[in-house]
Amino acid sequence: MVVMSYLRVILQASPCKTLWRRLQIPRSTPARPCSLYTCTYKSRNRVLHPLWEKVDLAPAGERQSPINIRWRDSVYDPGLQPLTISYDPTTCLHVWNNGYSFLVEFEDSADKSVIEGGPLEHNYRLKQFHFHWGAIDAWGSEHTVDSKCYPAELHLVHWNAVKFEHFEDAALEENGLAVIGVFLKLGKHHKELQKLVNILPSIKHKDTLAEFGSFDPSCLMPTCPDYWTYSGSLTTPPLSESVTWIIKKQPVEVDHDQLEQFRTLLFTSEGEKEKRMVDNFRPLQPLMNRTVRSSFRHDYVLNIQAKPKPSTSQVTP
Repeated sequence: MVVMSYLRVILQASPCKTLWRRLQIPRSTPARPCSLYTCTYKSRNRVLHPLWEKVDLAPAGERQSPINIRWRDSVYDPGLQPLTISYDPTTCLHVWNNGYSFLVEFEDSADKSVIEGGPLEHNYRLKQFHFHWGAIDAWGSEHTVDSKCYPAELHLVHWNAVKFEHFEDAALEENGLAVIGVFLKLGKHHKELQKLVNILPSIKHKDTLAEFGSFDPSCLMPTCPDYWTYSGSLTTPPLSESVTWIIKKQPVEVDHDQLEQFRTLLFTSEGEKEKRMVDNFRPLQPLMNRTVRSSFRHDYVLNIQAKPKPSTSQVTP
């Protein structure tokens, strides 16, 4: 206290008044709501979203998602092959507001839109894709990388039709689902995403649906093939530990106005008190004893440079 009083006297003296005033001005910087799994939707949004009312928000499972990916701790696996993506645009059916996000659903009775390779043993059929986003651009993604948040995250949900007859069965069992996660960051306008953004006003309210044919979601993928992968869970109830996560390293760019259109959607049905559809991400979960593998070498991130090998003439017996 004595030190602070002495500092106050010095800074209030001219010509330090300006600096003192700057120190006195409280600077409110937005911060993402608490991402620990113990900080529930009730504490963040005041009222628990109906989706979570009958769910244990801190389940006992050891493979829950999302997680914070620590680049330094991920393990390069040379056995991870590139992911092969083959989507048929004609399998796209419609987009609908399910009261928690908006989903673009696909016809999945045959292997027309599939992924294979990477960490997967079988082909997985595309069922739907959706997004998670924040109230502002400072947060929104479910996964984080070295605690860095992105404004939004795209999830493309696929199911194992080799082992299971129906998506609903696959969603409850180990190795039943494969979800590709793509981070969205602020940048240039995304022309292909705009086709989807243009239809959002027609599904503003919960349970509204609009036809949305002939769309290839691979246009929402980054060009870089690098990814992380780990075993995890659904991030919405029933939180089944059935997911092989494939998180793309490179984010895709979208502009602020496109994200603002996401935020015009509502959690609520027409006639109900309007509640904006924002912050629809699940808090981070503990990694526990899992390993996050990477398809790419990342020594350069740690500023580790390989030492040059000595020439033959330098080698001593």
